[in-house]
Amino acid sequence: SGGAGSFLDPVKSDKAFAKGAHDSMLAMASAGRKLTIATWNIAAINNNPFEYWLTIPDNPAYEELMINVEKFLDAPGDKDVSVSNVFTDDMFGELDKQMTDIGWPSVRTYWDDDFKKRKIISGFMKDPLLGSKRLASMPDRVTNTINVDGSPEPVCRPTVINMYGGDLGTLEKWWGEWKTFMFVNPLKIKTTEGIEESIPYQLLQPIKKSKYPDITKEEETVSLPLQTMCGAIFDAILVHMMNTVSTPDVWQPLKSNMVESLNKKKVPHTLEILENTYAESDIITLQEVSSSFIDQAQSGNLGEKFHVVSPKDLDAVRDQNSVIFLNKKTFPGGKIKEITPLVEDSFENADVPVSKGDILAITTKSMDGVPFVIASFHGDTNGLATKPVLDAIVKAMSNDKKLSNHQLVFGLDANTYETEKPGKNQGVMDFVSRISHHNLASCWGEKPKIPKSYTTYNARTYLQPQLNKACKSTEKRECGDVNPKDFIIFAKDAFSVEKMWKDNTGEKKYIEDMAFPTLTFPSDHGILATVLKPKAS
Repeated sequence: SGGAGSFLDPVKSDKAFAKGAHDSMLAMASAGRKLTIATWNIAAINNNPFEYWLTIPDNPAYEELMINVEKFLDAPGDKDVSVSNVFTDDMFGELDKQMTDIGWPSVRTYWDDDFKKRKIISGFMKDPLLGSKRLASMPDRVTNTINVDGSPEPVCRPTVINMYGGDLGTLEKWWGEWKTFMFVNPLKIKTTEGIEESIPYQLLQPIKKSKYPDITKEEETVSLPLQTMCGAIFDAILVHMMNTVSTPDVWQPLKSNMVESLNKKKVPHTLEILENTYAESDIITLQEVSSSFIDQAQSGNLGEKFHVVSPKDLDAVRDQNSVIFLNKKTFPGGKIKEITPLVEDSFENADVPVSKGDILAITTKSMDGVPFVIASFHGDTNGLATKPVLDAIVKAMSNDKKLSNHQLVFGLDANTYETEKPGKNQGVMDFVSRISHHNLASCWGEKPKIPKSYTTYNARTYLQPQLNKACKSTEKRECGDVNPKDFIIFAKDAFSVEKMWKDNTGEKKYIEDMAFPTLTFPSDHGILATVLKPKAS
């Protein structure tokens, strides 16, 4: 059996197919052939290079800058000035005119009676109500980085927390560029209806009380100009803060360097690691892969060595897909069939939190004739889909007389956690029990050893919109995401682990207690790899 026999009513297997599958496994074992498998959530491109703590050993200026930002926001003292000292009355007057000129109501009373008098940190950046009303985070999310038709580079709002490359050395320079971006230049944007021209302010959506109950009825009626004003104040405070805790000639080149490595060169860096370090793999499963990455892999060196298999139903909106690379020597015929719909039809409940592109499951056949089901999966943030997806794969295989004799190899970002919160996240030990229940095994053995099985170590800085999630420089480990998240799963009775390793350097080495991504390792997940040896029985 391919380890898919734990459901109560599996169909009777096809005897001739079963014998062929068994004989081909014996042929693989007697030829001394093994399978080298790697899995990696390469992580979607993050538009904010400052969002997570990085490890940059040869640049102390980075750590110094981020600690100064932390101090500024954590204990500003006399630097906690009024909003109108940073985003001035004149700036508000110009903004209010722009907004009333396009037909929006004036929000002058909100400015005069409330916002101008607030303190920039205690009254604005740290105001929990501002967060729950989404008055600063919503306009940031919608206008931070806009992909435009006909350009490889997105258009970025003039702010500190994205890839914007213009000069933010003074508030005056920033303000001129911000107004032009928000109200003047139309952008060609791909929508489901085709290409549409929009000026960024036209992309903003009203904030509904039904969805965000903390917003008042009055605020809801003026939510477009109100969020635009709050977005402008938010960006002004960021520019003011950076030029207060550092100087433009220090922080701007540092940011440019980070943008180059983490954002612009992320795809080339990722391809490079796969080409240079993992090109001898038989199977590579990847998660959170963009369609552009798929195209570049197929047309480059990796496409010569591997069949690059992506879901038939690609996720074009989030642009995050699970993908499988099959070594052309090991799997000369490549993909035989995609069985993702069969897996999705095997869910016990309709409310499994999976998105389009998260699951890819295919059949293939090795050079020895061994039939395989290969799957790649990206779990939801809390890992609550991980057990249902594993169950569905096993069920789909058990209920098909041919698939029940395929060997399963499943690489996934399970999004499992060391500390389980029942109903809120998926604990790692509970997931390991489910693997075992299905007569499957993982590259971690019977029980993942903590901390050896950690595959993430990331922590948010203070330079991102969700300050409630920020980790101090001294508490990255305690409050960051340091968890055993990634797995390679296979049939317990068919294969044994000869060796395994994890990698957060791109060089088959893993440095424990190091926050990543780094400027040379472009993902917040480590690579997990194993060599499987067929059992000769």
